[in-house]
Order: sequence, then structure tokens, then C-alpha cells
Amino acid sequence: MTQTIKPVVTLRALRTHAEYAACVQLQRETWGQDYTDTVPASILKVSQMVGGVSAGAFTDDDELVGFVYGLTGLRDGRIMHWSHMLAVKPEYRDHGVGRRLKEYQREVLGRMGVEMIYWTFDPLVARNAHLNLTRLGAKVDEYVADMYGDTGSDLHAFGTDRFIVSWPVSNGNVEPREVPRAWRAAPVAPKGTENGADELLARLRGVPLVRIEIPADVESMPVGEARAWRAATRPSFVWLLARGYRVAGFMTEGRRRSYYVLARDAGAGERP
Repeated sequence: MTQTIKPVVTLRALRTHAEYAACVQLQRETWGQDYTDTVPASILKVSQMVGGVSAGAFTDDDELVGFVYGLTGLRDGRIMHWSHMLAVKPEYRDHGVGRRLKEYQREVLGRMGVEMIYWTFDPLVARNAHLNLTRLGAKVDEYVADMYGDTGSDLHAFGTDRFIVSWPVSNGNVEPREVPRAWRAAPVAPKGTENGADELLARLRGVPLVRIEIPADVESMPVGEARAWRAATRPSFVWLLARGYRVAGFMTEGRRRSYYVLARDAGAGERP
């Protein structure tokens, strides 16, 4: 039996020209050579001078195998941080490196007095949903259609719809998210295109728990199938979130079925 060895990495801020260049290269390896939104080395460097975070995960021989990058600013008069990028080399994924980078980022920001961290992720990518909602305990604030437009990345070929999530800096260690026990019995939102979706979704009005199914591994699908999933799920997310539902958690059944569980807040107003 093959034993998986957990990689040993050190987390710290990027410091040298070579490290900034390695971060740019890792962006290209992750999002593709034609990706148009690469953050250049100069911005990775100077943003740290004004509260930004450019940090890496390094092996014992100083190889950069992951990084997190974000900007600090004001939102509604409060100090906040927008975590713009997180990437880990494929051979170092599924070992907690991404989670450690986020926790390192929060620790650094806590010392600056930052109150909240925001970032986006694709609602169709199950592994990111598990990390962000289940492991980190982030909260979904908003669903934004076509957040980034055409970036030139193959990873974005089926669109850039995104969840915006928030993560309080002061929380410390986050406990696993409590999902209502009745989630398995909750109805699954009907799949349909935006034309005529309201009529299908109206049947869910007032239901306390609703599930939205997503594919287990959308990134391995043909682009056409992935786009079909986008068209089928977008109306459900938009309709339910606009009517007082919140994302209560993310659950899986075996290896093939993945669901967001949405709960209707008590006293939420109805919208036609």
C-alpha cells in the first residue's frame, strides 16, 4: 500500500526578485499562459508596503509551491482585505497547504487591525466550496454573474460567475460548519435556464431548506457540459439568495453528488 507523505512547507512573505518572479510563473502555470489578469512582480512587491499580503509556501530548498495574494483597503469605513489569488502546485494540493496559506494571511492581517477578509470562488468547483465553506467557515455574501469576464484562462472557459465570501479576522480557529440535519430530505432546486426559471423555482417558495446540486468535478468536464451546469444553476442561486435564503453549508454524497444547502432565514421577506 502506497503511503502519502504530507509535504513540509514554510509560510512567509515573498522577499526577493526571484521569489516574485516565481509567483508570476506559478500564476501562469495555474491559469495558463494566455491569462490576461496576471499580477506582475512589481505589484506583488509594492502592495506589501501599503498593507497588502504577498506570501508563499516554500519547501526546504526554497522552491515556491503555493502563494496567496491580496490587497487591503476600506469598505463602508472599515479596514478590510480582498484576497485576490490563491494557488498551489498540483503535487502539493490536498495536503492542507491552501488552508494554511489562508490562515497565515489572516494572522498577518490580524496584527494590522483588519476586520474582515473577502474573496471569490466559483460556485461550481466542489473542492473550493469544501475548502472555503466547510474547512475555513467563510460565509457567502453574494452571487455575481460574470465577475471577471473573459480572462483568457482555460479554467474560466465556462464563465466566471462567483460567490463573494466574507471571513472575520477575529474568529480564530473556525469550527466545522453546522449544517441542518434535515438537509438530505430537502428538495433539489430544479435545473433550468434563466428563461422560465422563475416559474419552476416559485414552487420552492417558503420551503425552509433547499439543495442546489453541482458536479463533483466540473474542471474535468467538456466545456459545453460545464456551461450547461452554469446555465442550470445560476437562476437557482440568484432566485434563492434574493428571497432570504443563505448558504448554510456544502455537502457531498459519495464521490458523484455535491450539494449546497440553502436555509431560509426566519422572518425573511418575500420578493415576487
